[in-house]
Amino acid sequence: MTGALAATSAEAAQDACGDGELILVVEDDDLVREHVTAQLKTLGYRVVDASDAHEALDRLELLGDEVDLLFTDIVMPHGMNGRELADTARRRRPSLRVLFTSGYAENAISHQGRLAPGVSLLSKPYRRQELAAKVRSVLDGPPPGTMRTGGGKP
Repeated sequence: MTGALAATSAEAAQDACGDGELILVVEDDDLVREHVTAQLKTLGYRVVDASDAHEALDRLELLGDEVDLLFTDIVMPHGMNGRELADTARRRRPSLRVLFTSGYAENAISHQGRLAPGVSLLSKPYRRQELAAKVRSVLDGPPPGTMRTGGGKP
């Protein structure tokens, strides 16, 4: 990597850092969960984690509006996948921002009905800079339900 490219990458990662926002990480693979939790902490976020959707819902119930972002794997064990988790969480808190992650290709996931087109997805494997940029993008974007899709009146 050239000096200029390295500096640009470092600046992009710096720009994408957190400001103490609380992220709930939901990942059934212990090593992946520990790694992403550590990465997010080094980026300036506060992090709580859960190993499955049911544990995540318990954490959301306890933490309430304190959680700024739900970062969840799509494919998980124990009867509830990441999409179902997000749907349940958003019924309780419609403004909750959600970022999905998966080792499957985006087209394969959306065509199998697991993820609606246009939702935020970070494909595995990802680099620290990609994680930083995507998390920051979702946090800085409009809350769910605020984007207009038609020509209706406000």
